[in-house]
Amino acid sequence: QVQLVESGGGLVQPGGSLRLSCAASGSINSPYIMGWYRQAPGKQRDLVAIITSGGSTNYADSVKGRFTISRDNDKNTMYLQMNSLKPEDTAVYYCNYRYLVLNRVSWGQGTQVTVSS
Repeated sequence: QVQLVESGGGLVQPGGSLRLSCAASGSINSPYIMGWYRQAPGKQRDLVAIITSGGSTNYADSVKGRFTISRDNDKNTMYLQMNSLKPEDTAVYYCNYRYLVLNRVSWGQGTQVTVSS
């Protein structure tokens, strides 16, 4: 079982930046996909960005050019650098790990991001 803990959320003004972190512990096996999702009040949880064990990345159209997903394998930590934040980016952000061989999925507890002036 993989445990995930997010951090780095908070209140930021429009146009500002935040960096989210997702610390992973436990048995992290490859091949895997790790990702960031977000859920705004009253809405479904949507994919924001993913990174594979091979290093490939993909982004939702709404965040392309503004958000960057990365990882530090030595620290077992995934990051989401968020720039040029907009009010519509306000949501709870969750990190996710999926072990592709057995389709095992883990979720973090979420971190709130609020973009407001």
